[in-house]
Amino acid sequence: MPWKLASLGTLLAATLLVGCSNTPTESAKDPVATDTGHSRCEAKAAEFTIGKKASPELLEQARARAGAQNARFLEPNDMVTLEYRSDRLNLNTDNNLVITRVNCG
Repeated sequence: MPWKLASLGTLLAATLLVGCSNTPTESAKDPVATDTGHSRCEAKAAEFTIGKKASPELLEQARARAGAQNARFLEPNDMVTLEYRSDRLNLNTDNNLVITRVNCG
């Protein structure tokens, strides 16, 4: 009986260790770095989008110029969380999908 418990304990420990191992994701393998060498959103660099119609191409251009890891459009009635992410670019739009504000977070 003790042998079975020891085997089960070893199996459980190995399973927990495998589950906690850190494997890099695609975004971690190829981070976008700004001139300062770290990934941080610079909203000023994406202000060229204000007044333009939202499109996937414009979102990607703004993300790249701002040095952000992620970017998204936020419409007036979209629900957002209160978490702040310094590597995320937000392009706020009006009801006609025209960008009205740019910020990071």
